[in-house]
Amino acid sequence: MAVPKKKKSKAKGRSHQAAAWRLGRPARSVCPHCQASKTPHVVCPSCGWYKGRQAVEVD
Repeated sequence: MAVPKKKKSKAKGRSHQAAAWRLGRPARSVCPHCQASKTPHVVCPSCGWYKGRQAVEVD
């Protein structure tokens, strides 16, 4: 079994673990009605369409 040659300091160990906490970018998709960028599975904020129908009135 592999054994580390030197002990990692607490700061190095914690910074190594903290790298896994980073959040990725939120997913984005294109609205098929107005071609605006939007979050998937959510009503389009610019035109109000969702799943091929007008879901929300947008001014």
